[in-house]
Amino acid sequence: MAGKAKSPAVELEVGERTVRISNPDRVYFPTRGETKLDLVNYYLSVGDGIVNALRERPCMLHRFPEGVAGEKVHQKRLPHGAPPWMETVRVKFPRYNRTADELCVTEIAHVAWAVQMSTVEFHPWNSRRADTEKPDEWRIDLDPMPDCPFDRVRRVAHVAHEVLDELGAVGYPKTSGGKGIHIYVRVEPAYGFSDVRRAALAFAREIERRAPDDVTTTWWRKDRDPKKLFVDFNQNARDHTIAAAYSVRGNPEGTVSTPIRWDEIDDVNPKDFTIQTVPARFAELGDLHATIDENVYSLDTLMDWAARDEREGAEEPPPPED
Repeated sequence: MAGKAKSPAVELEVGERTVRISNPDRVYFPTRGETKLDLVNYYLSVGDGIVNALRERPCMLHRFPEGVAGEKVHQKRLPHGAPPWMETVRVKFPRYNRTADELCVTEIAHVAWAVQMSTVEFHPWNSRRADTEKPDEWRIDLDPMPDCPFDRVRRVAHVAHEVLDELGAVGYPKTSGGKGIHIYVRVEPAYGFSDVRRAALAFAREIERRAPDDVTTTWWRKDRDPKKLFVDFNQNARDHTIAAAYSVRGNPEGTVSTPIRWDEIDDVNPKDFTIQTVPARFAELGDLHATIDENVYSLDTLMDWAARDEREGAEEPPPPED
């Protein structure tokens, strides 16, 4: 029996580029039936936001060649066949003595071409190509354990906001696209990954002190209370990535990791943000993370907190590769 015929390719004018989209009618998100072309058009609709989130960062791609119901491919290297105008940044993986030329977005056409190559999720590093070893983004990942209700995530987000205000840091929250909340803080690229991770751990411990019934920083997952929220400081380790602001997630509903305002925390439902709903929200509100580069925070105080905790006997968990 002959297979289903592929839909004819379409060409899109994306800025100054022409991007060819093959098989545009392939269904990527089965809940509502959105296609590959729908996914491209979603990213074009939030172009300024996704480019701002990815700009000049090494970017890992989560590709779904058959749509999100099929196999997921984690791809560090830029896919073969890229046009000459695609940009990359070379990163090293010392443990394996290898390098990879990863996607480095500077314009929306780069995103559109990646979607043509079946990318659904964009996972950038928290450093930029000017110095990939010095992060300029501190990521606070409020990661609920399996039995943790979303009301608890909301409460902890408010505690995190309180501590950030006391530190004089401006946090930019977003939904994870799943069950959690992420908060990003722009920081001076003055420390390496291990120090940023130490600073993030010191912050997580402060959150735990203030909300001990809600929060855990226990390192081993098997030892965590399944009803609590884990403040995942390890997302600041080298080569650890999480979905960017405005990145679609690889689930049947096509949820989106969506920037939100602090005054939305108590009412937000992450499931409401999808490739169907976020374009209208973006058209109305614009990029809620647009000013993040204007609010740069020094990690010096958190480094002092980390040193204090260590003097008092707190142990730093082993690095991820161990």
